Amino acid sequence: MAAKCYLNMIPSSLFLFLSILVHVSAGPLPPRSFDVIKYGAVANGRTDSTRAFLRAWEDACAYHGRSRVRIPEGTYLLGSVSFEGPCNGSMTFLIKGTLKAPTDPGKFFTDTWIGFRYLEKLTVKGGGYLDGQGAAAWGYNDCHKNPDCKPLPATLRFDFVRNSKVQYLRSINSKNSHINIFACYNMDISYIRLSAPAHSPNTDGIRIGSSTRIKISRAVISTGDDCISMVSGSQNIDISDVSCGPGHGISVGSLGRSHQHEYVTGISVRNCTFIGSDNGVRIKTWAPSLYSLASNITFQDIAMISVHNPIVIDQQYCPLAQCQEGDSAVQIENVMFKNIWGISSTQVAVNLKCSGALPCKNVKIININLAYKGRGGRQKPCVRMCWDLLMEDRSPPAVYSCFSFCFACSNYSFTRSLT
Repeated sequence: MAAKCYLNMIPSSLFLFLSILVHVSAGPLPPRSFDVIKYGAVANGRTDSTRAFLRAWEDACAYHGRSRVRIPEGTYLLGSVSFEGPCNGSMTFLIKGTLKAPTDPGKFFTDTWIGFRYLEKLTVKGGGYLDGQGAAAWGYNDCHKNPDCKPLPATLRFDFVRNSKVQYLRSINSKNSHINIFACYNMDISYIRLSAPAHSPNTDGIRIGSSTRIKISRAVISTGDDCISMVSGSQNIDISDVSCGPGHGISVGSLGRSHQHEYVTGISVRNCTFIGSDNGVRIKTWAPSLYSLASNITFQDIAMISVHNPIVIDQQYCPLAQCQEGDSAVQIENVMFKNIWGISSTQVAVNLKCSGALPCKNVKIININLAYKGRGGRQKPCVRMCWDLLMEDRSPPAVYSCFSFCFACSNYSFTRSLT
């Protein structure tokens, strides 16, 4: 009887063993590296390696496990390329060498040199260089005077990328922005260096739009435009431990130029240093504009070293030669500038120029210590504030008003709601 029961158990035990074996074999495969050299890339800086990079990416993306596209040390000429998902596992793009862009802007058929799209759990890192070779192309950029210009390509662009990281990367001489982030969620950007000459046009360090939960930390940015700019759709952006300069500072905006409603909210900029930049922290909006919103913005614990315009709200922003008349319809509210100190290279250390149509609401300036260093040594800097005073007995109720005052003390605190 016992032998009969034992024999009856054998098929059941065998079935269980086979089920476990199938389950284990169907699990994720071990991590695998895909070296671009094995796909035909040539590290001489002259041979176009674009196809080799794409083939390595395609195989890595199709692999059912953690994949790594590896770019060894050496210099690689890489044309305009888009690395797209979704992929079957997490992806790492490991750059050990130097990637060089074509010098001729005519060889780019999109606004991007290196793009990543529709990806989850992507890591771009490695300590290598991205050389945009922008010096040969900056002369073609007329966007400062031509609103219908064709932008030069950005060095690195992320579209629809989620839960990803960019670390230990260096970008030099970008033709346009170094890094563009659009429609992304939960990205961590850290330990990067972005550089281009101060005269290079439109070379923003990091440009963020339509994205949520973006964290930028431990970055050194020296470029010809905004070190970091946050345009429409930017939400819950955390920026810390960033060195900016030269450049145009860290900016919210510009907002209001497009023919649609725009918004930026939940911005934190802290523990940053500005060195020789044109601006420090800035909010800029076009006039006239459709109704838009910039709210819940904090600039805190910031050092300014020879900064031309340390603190700015500019609701009449117009860098073009011809500007339209009218007021900005971008509502700025719940903004705080706190614990900001250092040296202003002009006497106008704080310039708040709010809209005549929608006055700023709840703007707080707390503990500001900015000294002006002119030819005669340190002097008291002037603070220029412009906003609309709401007069109950006037029609129309908004009256544009500006005034200036000077201050210099170690524990200065000025708090006012601009309404």
